Amino acid sequence: MTDKLIDRNPDILGGTPVFHGTRVPVRILMEHLQAGDRLDEFLDNYPTVTREQAVQLLERAHDGTGGR
Repeated sequence: MTDKLIDRNPDILGGTPVFHGTRVPVRILMEHLQAGDRLDEFLDNYPTVTREQAVQLLERAHDGTGGR
C-alpha cells in the first residue's frame, strides 16, 4: 500500500510502514517524541523525512485517521 505519506512495501524493510520516499519507519518519529526529543531533533537525524511529512503523520495520529 502506498499513499503520499506512508509506504508499505514488502521489498522495503519487510513491509514496515515508512515515510514515503524514504526507508525511515514511521514508528521512529513516535519513539523520538515519546523519549522527549523535539521534532527538529528527529528531522536533523533523519533528513530524508520532510517537516511536512512528519507534521502530516502527527495530524493523522491526532485525528485518528492513522495511515489512511
